[in-house]
Amino acid sequence: MASAAKFDRWYRRAAIGIPYAWLIVFLLVPFLIVLRIALSQSELAQPPYSPVFDPSAGWEGLKGFFGALSPENFRLLFGDWLYVSSYLRSLTFAFVSTLILLAIGIPIAYGMARSSRRLQPILVMAVILPFWTAFLIRIYAWITILQRDGLFNDALMMLGIISEPVTWLATDTAIFIGIVYSYLPFMVLPLYASFEKMDETLLEAAADLGCPRWKAFWLVTLPLALPGVIAGSFLCFIPIVGEFVIPDLLGGSDAMFIGQTLWTEFFSNRDWPVASALATVLLAILLVPIVFFQSVQSRALERR
Repeated sequence: MASAAKFDRWYRRAAIGIPYAWLIVFLLVPFLIVLRIALSQSELAQPPYSPVFDPSAGWEGLKGFFGALSPENFRLLFGDWLYVSSYLRSLTFAFVSTLILLAIGIPIAYGMARSSRRLQPILVMAVILPFWTAFLIRIYAWITILQRDGLFNDALMMLGIISEPVTWLATDTAIFIGIVYSYLPFMVLPLYASFEKMDETLLEAAADLGCPRWKAFWLVTLPLALPGVIAGSFLCFIPIVGEFVIPDLLGGSDAMFIGQTLWTEFFSNRDWPVASALATVLLAILLVPIVFFQSVQSRALERR
């Protein structure tokens, strides 16, 4: 009995400790490394920043290392409109794209959940199927589709919507098309999971009480599917903010996303401290909605 109780305690500690160890090793430690570089200054050296901590220097070296760190790069970010506009543009596109994905994903997921049991696996496979092709190839395909003589213009001209080819590439519209196409499965699947496990008798009860279908969907279905809505929104919003490939290939060069700005500072300018400061601020911005959601969820669990 004693050995069984000891094993049970060890098992519970391991079950709790392993996730925390994972977060420390793969999230906290890399973040501290990036933060240290963000507080450094750019140098024409290897590595291209200073100060560099030398363990052989002992306590004096440690004091000198921390004394040389400076928040100057963060002041530079908020004092230069180039960086501020990159953050604002990325956040705006991510927010609008998430709303578009919700507007498209909710009807698709609801239709999948209300289809026959035999058809549901086929529909889920159809949603997942684009992942079988490399992401970069799919974006390059959209370059071909959105060209002036591409399939998109040809289809619109055949339908009589336009009379001559329209320029789609290097526009914000092309970026929205690429983002919505690429991230739609991340929105549909969480929504489908919420709709699929919903108790249909609640809708029947609402109908018996004289509630119209559209009102029952708004007052009953959507509130019950709120966890899927929030999960899908986070799964889309967070990576869209840091998106680099889609804006770079489908967008123009007039305004840059934060991912493009970060890439330019890191690889073209080789200014690792500024690039690290950009990444640090981006992570802090993305942590705000996550922490808020966690606090809301905790209060909801406490009220139960």
